[in-house]
Amino acid sequence: QDRLVESGGGLVQAGGSLRLSCAAPGRTFSNYAKAWFRQAPGKEREFVAAISWGGGSSEYADSVKGRFTISRDNGKNMVYLQMNNLKAEDTAVYYCAAASRPLVWSPLGGRGNVYAYWGQGTQVTVSS
Repeated sequence: QDRLVESGGGLVQAGGSLRLSCAAPGRTFSNYAKAWFRQAPGKEREFVAAISWGGGSSEYADSVKGRFTISRDNGKNMVYLQMNNLKAEDTAVYYCAAASRPLVWSPLGGRGNVYAYWGQGTQVTVSS
């Protein structure tokens, strides 16, 4: 199955940390760029971070730069999002995504890729 599965969400106080994980049980996505998006209540889904298939390139939304780190372990077919110094405005459902084609990294960076594979999301709630 071409599905992604997120885990690691939860409730945390402002200033705290969480680590999100993204697995792909039915398919290997080691040659695909990966990304994290989030959607807060009443808002559109927004880009958070992306990483190239080999991990050599990454990109972050300005709102999370310096606080979040995206990484991947292709041997385990996993992608992670380490979130530090969380703020109330980080509260959202976080989604993992994989690019539509392998070995592609948009000239516009991670946010320019087309993402075709998505997970069901994991809730992150930051209390102030």
